[in-house]
Amino acid sequence: MSTEPDPRAQLSFDELGTPLRETTFVVFDLETTGGSAAEDAITEIGAVKVRGGVVLGEFATLVDPGRGIPPEIVTLTGITDFMVSAAPRVDTVLPAFLEFAAGSVLVAHNSGFDVGFLKAACARLGYPWPRPAVVCTVRLGRRVLSREEAPSCRLSALAELFQAETKPIHRALDDAKATVDVLHGLLERVGSLGVQSLEELLDYLPEVTPAQRRKRTLAEDLPNEPGVYLFRGPSDEVLYVGKASDLRRRVRQYFTASETRRRLREMVALASRVEAVPCAHVLEAEVRELRLISAHKPAYNRRSKNPREAWWVVLTDEPFPRLSVVRAAREGALGPFRRRGHAEEAMHALQQATGTRPCTVRIPAVNPSAPPCALAELERCAAPCAGKQSAEEYAPAVVAVDDLVSGRATHPLRRLADRLAELADERRFEQARLDRDRLRILIRGLDRGQRLASLAAIPELVAARPDTLGGWDFAVVRHGRLASAGSAARGVAPMPVVDALVASAETVLPGPGPLRGAVAEETAVVLRWLDRPGTRIVATAIPWAVPLHSAATWRPWLERADAAKSSEHPADF
Repeated sequence: MSTEPDPRAQLSFDELGTPLRETTFVVFDLETTGGSAAEDAITEIGAVKVRGGVVLGEFATLVDPGRGIPPEIVTLTGITDFMVSAAPRVDTVLPAFLEFAAGSVLVAHNSGFDVGFLKAACARLGYPWPRPAVVCTVRLGRRVLSREEAPSCRLSALAELFQAETKPIHRALDDAKATVDVLHGLLERVGSLGVQSLEELLDYLPEVTPAQRRKRTLAEDLPNEPGVYLFRGPSDEVLYVGKASDLRRRVRQYFTASETRRRLREMVALASRVEAVPCAHVLEAEVRELRLISAHKPAYNRRSKNPREAWWVVLTDEPFPRLSVVRAAREGALGPFRRRGHAEEAMHALQQATGTRPCTVRIPAVNPSAPPCALAELERCAAPCAGKQSAEEYAPAVVAVDDLVSGRATHPLRRLADRLAELADERRFEQARLDRDRLRILIRGLDRGQRLASLAAIPELVAARPDTLGGWDFAVVRHGRLASAGSAARGVAPMPVVDALVASAETVLPGPGPLRGAVAEETAVVLRWLDRPGTRIVATAIPWAVPLHSAATWRPWLERADAAKSSEHPADF
């Protein structure tokens, strides 16, 4: 008897994810003063909470929009200014609705309209958008129903098709009740197509071919653990590499739902098997993903194929050094930058801050034993480029670059910030905007580079994070690279595990440059994990610290500059 899995077999609810029958939906509708979420306001909210076909609760209220309701809207909805005059304002209604809908999947007919108004209201009132899952019955209807069966996907048409008990009349609660019946009718249709879980519903697309859907059996033997997955093609070549906190759940999504990205749908069609590399925890999975992408350079991965291709700003080796953008890092380099354009912007700001010469003409070196007249001639030629009269006067500019990059001083940044204030006072806003954005890039580059360099300078650091089950995840980091990873389950003594991880950790020899030879992208991943709340340092070979005068002290300025850029008011520095 064949032991091959039946590709037609349907996965159980446990395998698929959250069953639809156990999912709580909040079906809601809004009435508004118009169609613009930015300019118009909500006049009514109606919602029905359902799970497994049972109504759990209702929410309905008029809302005072704080403005007049246009006559055409009154004609459409029947809601008048008098009706909303005594109603609560949105600042009272919105928190109540968010609490009613908390933890549920939002459903709306043409959800982009209704969710857009809720997001705009949250933004105006300072509430964070909770980012719930959203199901649009218009979108779902168009994907499930044929044009012959449903020429129109208007709510009234679908309510009639599914024989809704409540007729939609452009009032929020009645329309929400009608949408509940439409939702249940559509869920019955997609259930017959194999969509049985919330995850499948959210990602469902009819373009998924039966052949692609049958390939979900490739995920059946994968563990529910963190790790890295590799899609392999007909010749066992690596097509795509990804990471996951739950390997089976993540990989299954490629088959039980459609990818909106065309290239990954093409990749799934080519894939013949999926290889999994289980990891101790998410950090190890992220690092292994980067390393495997770099090693295999899969055709369907777009990022991280060349992780060492970063950009750096360095001082040239000349009598009157200038700043240059290069690929290879060395001691004292500023970076790394992901884009050359950002490195060049930071270089321009650094030139202004320190007074280094911007001229790109290379000044040849002179033999130190050359006659004094030759040295004088060199200084005479270089002075116009450097803006100085002698090499002695130019030396502080070089020192200022070293001090700023290493974190020994930040006064050059203050010079640029003061210059921005002068430009704003002179109403030279275009130049101020340009200089502001360059300074923002410079400060971010300094801050990122200093923090990465401080971690890369540590020969060995052992850190721990609590997992979700009462145990611990451990990482041994050497010169900014993950050298070992492991975990101790709840009830297991952690220190023997740490000792074993340190003993078996990869040997890391420091290399050249500020990052001691580490790849910036990997060190950044490790740094993010260490920075997360709850991480504890178990042991470190040397203290982990950034310089006292690092660019981190300029983060408040950076936040104000970011706010000024978003509002594009350069006088707000």
